[in-house]
Parts: sequence; structure tokens; C-alpha cells
Amino acid sequence: MAEQEQQQANKKDNSSFPKKNYKRRYYKKPKPKTDNSVDEENSFGNKIKTIFRKVTILVPLYNEEESLHPLYKAIKDSLNKIECDQEILFIDDGSNDRSINILRELAGKDNRVKFISFRKNYGKSAALHVGFKAATGNVVITMDADLQDDPDEIPNLIEKLEEGYDLVSGWKKKRFDPFIKRQSSKFFNYVTRVLTKIKIHDFNCGLKAYRKDVVKNVEVYGELHRYIPVLASHQGFRVTEIPVKHHPRRYGKTKFGISRFFKGFVDLITVLFNTRYITRPMHLFGFLGAASFFVGFLVNAFLTYEKLFLDKAIGNRPLLFLGMLLIIVGAQFFSVGLLGEILVHNFSKDREYSIKEKK
Repeated sequence: MAEQEQQQANKKDNSSFPKKNYKRRYYKKPKPKTDNSVDEENSFGNKIKTIFRKVTILVPLYNEEESLHPLYKAIKDSLNKIECDQEILFIDDGSNDRSINILRELAGKDNRVKFISFRKNYGKSAALHVGFKAATGNVVITMDADLQDDPDEIPNLIEKLEEGYDLVSGWKKKRFDPFIKRQSSKFFNYVTRVLTKIKIHDFNCGLKAYRKDVVKNVEVYGELHRYIPVLASHQGFRVTEIPVKHHPRRYGKTKFGISRFFKGFVDLITVLFNTRYITRPMHLFGFLGAASFFVGFLVNAFLTYEKLFLDKAIGNRPLLFLGMLLIIVGAQFFSVGLLGEILVHNFSKDREYSIKEKK
């Protein structure tokens, strides 16, 4: 009996020793963080983790030689906080200053930097179109090269994408732009938001984040870069926005002009037609034709009544010519709609659809 008690006591002693030793060796009280601990943590690889394998920063530019060095440094500092493969892609839209020389210098000392240079200025939509094709990241983040977009927002954009969205647009709640540009942009965004029913406050913000599927499926041409959220939403992608910091322009001058304001509304009509009626043109032209024809018919019916029952002369009345014109215009709208339906029917086999998943 005494031997059994001694053996049990030895077991307790042997079993308790490793536990104390384990706690003493491996569980240490964490040190409180200080202001200087950030660099120490980053040096040990404690970076922001993301579900995306590679991030591409896409920067279209035109004559931004003074901004490129500080922009590159800010982008590099922001990307150093993220744990993933990285790519910085500059699209030189035919600059005639030293921008291309600076891009060659940056690409020579950082293998993450790549650039494409146009022979002449084609516009921002063309630069984004080429950049989207060349980007290799699972996430593509676009920003302007004038230092008004803040690269520190890159982790916030990626974090919002991780919630399941396909496109995250920046919202410059506090803008540092001239008064006319601010007010015209506010009016433009309001009209676009009402007509497209997409709840975004700043459609034309250069700071956006896209999943790879978006940039490979959305076609950008002309001046349609302002409406990428509309085009993406039309294809079924989930679109949202987050507030971002905006800075005053440090170098050069804005390329905004009154002509761009009018071009924007012409492009809005193009986008509305392409997203709503491109596969059913008769719904648009047929409605316009029916409305015009009906109003013209009512006008001529009223004149006919006056002629037959009131014996009034109508041969030289402008209202008669208006009624005839409305009927003719209505018939023409119908003809255009029918021709559009014929074209859609003949080319429907080549229509492409946005596919989310396939097995």
C-alpha cells in the first residue's frame, strides 16, 4: 500500500513539472507598444495581410515630372505595409516633359516599377484601357499622378474589397479644387446618380480599387473612364465607395476645362444607351417615335376638327406644319428602332456575357 502511494506521488511530481516549465519558457507577457515599435514590427514581417495574392497600382499620367518622385515614394511606403506581391504600373499618355526619363530611372532601381509610354496624348480612358490589359494583379488600384490622391488609402481600399465588393470608388468628401470644378462636379455626380440609380457621390474620383475580373471585362474608350462604376454595375459587379483623403495640387495646373463638362454629359447619354438599350433599341426609339407620332396626330386631329366643323382656314397655320413634322419624326424614330433590332438580331450570336463562376 505504501509503495502504491509513493508511485502516485512520483507521477504527480513528474506531471506537474513539464507544465510549469512550459509556461515559463513559452508564454511571455507581451511588451507594451510604443511609438517606435511600428518600425520594429515591420522589420520582423508583421505587415497587413490580405487575401489577394498580388496588387497592381495603376497610375496614368501626362506631364507630371515634378510629382513622380514624391508619388513613387508615397506609393512605396504604403505598399511596404502590405504582405503580398506588388506591381507599380505607370502609363505615360504622351508626355512632352521629362516624365519618361523619370519613369526609366524608377524602373531601373525598383523591379516592381513598370511603365508604358504612348507616342502621343490619347486621353485618360485610353491609358486606363491599356493599363487594365497590362495589369497582372488580382487587385488593381488606380490613382492620379498629381499627388491629390493619397496612397495611404491603398490598405483601406483593399480592406473594403475583402468584404466581397468588386469595385470600391473613392469619395473626396473634402475637396481642394477650384470653386467652379467643385460645383460642376457636384451637379454632374448628382445627375449621374439619379439617372443611373447607383449611390455613389464621386463617379470621377481617380482613386479606385478593382478586382481583376472587373478590369478584364469592362471596356473603357472615348471619355468613359468617368462612368466605370456604371459600366461595372451594369455587368453585375458589386460597387461601393469609401471616403478618402484629398490634397491640394502641388505642381502644375489642373487639366479640367469647360469642354470636359459638356463632354461628360454627352458621354452620360452614351453610357445610358449602352447599358439600357444596346440590346433592345426599339424600346427607346419606339417609345420616342410613338410619343412624337401621337402628339402630331392630336395636333392634326384638332386642326381637322376646326376645318370641318368651324370652317377655319388651316393651310397657312404653323400648327399644321408642327403636326406634320411630329408625325414624320415619329415614323423616322420607328424606322431607326427597327433597323437597330435587325442589327441586334443578326449579331446576337457574338454577344458576350459576364460570367461569375464556371465549373
